[in-house]
Amino acid sequence: MSAPALQVADLVKVYHRRGVPPVRAVDGLGFEVRPGQIFGLLGPNGAGKTTTLKVLNTRVPPTSGQARVLGFDVARQGLEVRRRISVVLQESSAEMFLSVRDNLLTYLRFFGVAGGEARRRADDLLARFALEPQAERKVMDLSGGQRRRVQVAKVFLVETPILFMDEFSTGMDPILKRAVMDMLRAEAARGRTIVLTTQILSEAEELCDDILIMNRGREVARGDVHALKLLGDAVKDVSITFDRLPEGIEDAIRALQPLHFRISQNTVEIALRMPEADILDVVRGLAGRGKVLRLEVSGASLEDVFVELMGQ
Repeated sequence: MSAPALQVADLVKVYHRRGVPPVRAVDGLGFEVRPGQIFGLLGPNGAGKTTTLKVLNTRVPPTSGQARVLGFDVARQGLEVRRRISVVLQESSAEMFLSVRDNLLTYLRFFGVAGGEARRRADDLLARFALEPQAERKVMDLSGGQRRRVQVAKVFLVETPILFMDEFSTGMDPILKRAVMDMLRAEAARGRTIVLTTQILSEAEELCDDILIMNRGREVARGDVHALKLLGDAVKDVSITFDRLPEGIEDAIRALQPLHFRISQNTVEIALRMPEADILDVVRGLAGRGKVLRLEVSGASLEDVFVELMGQ
């Protein structure tokens, strides 16, 4: 069995700021990631996801505990770690005064790629990320979404074995996001290890082989999507589309104390935790309020499990 790509044990990161109490951003976290996995770190804002990534990519030192990337200690062997990783963080790392093309070429030079090969790779990524019209524009003149494209595109230029991505799809339209997700799957199939955070749980559900849900710096749950969904075994998702939204339907849904619900045009989507035998009565009662065009009852989604775990 191959050695883990990442090893984290009893990791703690405490931020000290003058005049305010210390913030324990990561609190005793431990996990391993196998080579070639897409590993998801999920949690609400402030859970410690980004801090964990920053420790792993050597941007901030751990307070205590240990973290290794391909066997190299992030605190003592930072240079060796940085040679083997590519990183996309929430804050932009693009060179604002360089053109988009020069951003890509400069990044390639850092990894020892120059000349015709560098130009070929840059041209390929400009096309794949729909950045050709902006190729000669300075990054500072681009929209936020276009800057994000530049930042994400850069990490596909080189073949580092580890890729860290923090909210990679921010500012992307659905078509580009789908293309990048396909690219990530292809990279993992080639053996590249990918660690990502996302607030869009459907992305994690589609992409991740293994998921760690954390809150307040600690692990809350861990496993693949199927295993995590079993935690919400008594949760059911109900979707009802009416020809016209019934009067008082929102009050009726709130009275059921759902885990969460959405109303979009004539469709209501509800997540309920209750015995399966009672679900049918609830569905019958809601459906009886109007003419139903479509009705679906399914098991818990990853979002259902996430909401329930955060409520606990």
